[in-house]
Amino acid sequence: MSRKQLSKQQLARIQHQQNAHARALEADADATGPTCTALVLSRFGKQLEVQVLDGDLAGQVLRCFQRSNLEALVSGDRVVLQPGEPTAVVVAALPRRSLLQRHGQSGERKVVAANIDTMVIVIAPQPPPHYNLIDRYLVAAETAGFRPLLLLNKSDLDRDADTTATLDALLELYASLGYATLRCSSKRGDGLAQLQELLSGTTTIFVGQSGVGKSALVNALLPGVNTLEGTLSEAEDKGRHTTTAARLFHLPGGGQLIDSPGIREFGLGHIDARQVLEGFVEFRPWLGTCRFRDCRHEGEIGCALQEALANGAIDPRRMQSFRLIRDSL
Repeated sequence: MSRKQLSKQQLARIQHQQNAHARALEADADATGPTCTALVLSRFGKQLEVQVLDGDLAGQVLRCFQRSNLEALVSGDRVVLQPGEPTAVVVAALPRRSLLQRHGQSGERKVVAANIDTMVIVIAPQPPPHYNLIDRYLVAAETAGFRPLLLLNKSDLDRDADTTATLDALLELYASLGYATLRCSSKRGDGLAQLQELLSGTTTIFVGQSGVGKSALVNALLPGVNTLEGTLSEAEDKGRHTTTAARLFHLPGGGQLIDSPGIREFGLGHIDARQVLEGFVEFRPWLGTCRFRDCRHEGEIGCALQEALANGAIDPRRMQSFRLIRDSL
């Protein structure tokens, strides 16, 4: 999977963050005393669990607090830590090169993880995958500059011909758009070696619905971690939440893996309609070519996307996802 080029908007945002954090470091230099850098592993309410990266405490995992004037920190953040008694304190945050965030049902912004290279979208035969949720993750990945990988877990499960055909069609659609896909079984070990190779040397986050087996994959990739594994509700085929907070693990072959809580919705209220359009990679050749500048791609005369849809260049399932996402903003 090749590294994506950042847009001018993303580069400008990164530069703004770097300047802000540089000012924060300068302001804290005289007031905090000896400091070290650390990596945020997880967040538990008001406390952070961090791993010290340098100095006398290098390698140690500590519980600490953060200064109240800092933005909420998440797994993957790199920070400036002031050791102390009874607890260490994070006094500054270092620049983020990328950020995964979403909006909850009530519209609040939720920062999920930072400094991610690869997003692995985990699906399974049960609970059934939803195109719209997958497309929301892909739009988020395209906007933030992550490399997406669509992973079908539980490939060992027995399933009927209709389910097999549905899953095959789903993977074929995204592969035709240029996205990497992989079939895997955390129980039998199918595909795990290839997955380990793809994750080596990167910071990766697992995302997806509850019950698709993200924690089981973490256990298979990291023997001895023993994260809780969820079960499915037989009544609704919906997963039970087992991971309650994102957590970062170190991979034996190098790199980091962040396991995130399972969700049923992924809000994109932090991006605009233009970014949603650009997040659908197959739309890009036709953007800006509609007859009307304010075209909503709903059947207007001269709509380039509608023409591409009619000609088979755009899949109807993706067009439906786009409209659902746009209308939810």
